[in-house]
Amino acid sequence: MDLKDIQNLIKFVAKSGASEVKLETEDVKITIKTGSEETTIVQQMPMAQMPQMPMQAAPPSAPAPVASEAPAAPAADDNSKYITVKSPIIGTFYRKPSPDKPLFVEVGQSIAVGDVLCIIEAMKLFNEIESEVSGKIVKVLVDDSSPVEFDQPLFLVDPS
Repeated sequence: MDLKDIQNLIKFVAKSGASEVKLETEDVKITIKTGSEETTIVQQMPMAQMPQMPMQAAPPSAPAPVASEAPAAPAADDNSKYITVKSPIIGTFYRKPSPDKPLFVEVGQSIAVGDVLCIIEAMKLFNEIESEVSGKIVKVLVDDSSPVEFDQPLFLVDPS
């Protein structure tokens, strides 16, 4: 099971209204729980690395709603006309493909659907995050080389 499958499963569970879903295969065990606060917890434990994965997967999931909800409330009031581009995964946010290359996008730059906005590194894999909307970058909400949570706001885009 790859990262995109896990992301799709989380989205499906959130939309379905189920309170808890458990999935076990030979090498992966995933538990997704949703509560009254819309909390999502993902635990992935390969059998060979069972002691390491719970420590890495469980703590980042718990702060995710706090990190996502706190900035989202003021942003909705002040920036309701903007579209928020959110992180599809947990990892480290990078604005450049490498240290000696230019930024993917800058404030004021126009973007189209499919343009690469940033890279998020997760477990030594560099995932290009592409825009799902077209418009103009209004604000970058995350510092370069900083950790991001699932569903954390990354960019504000003016669709007009």
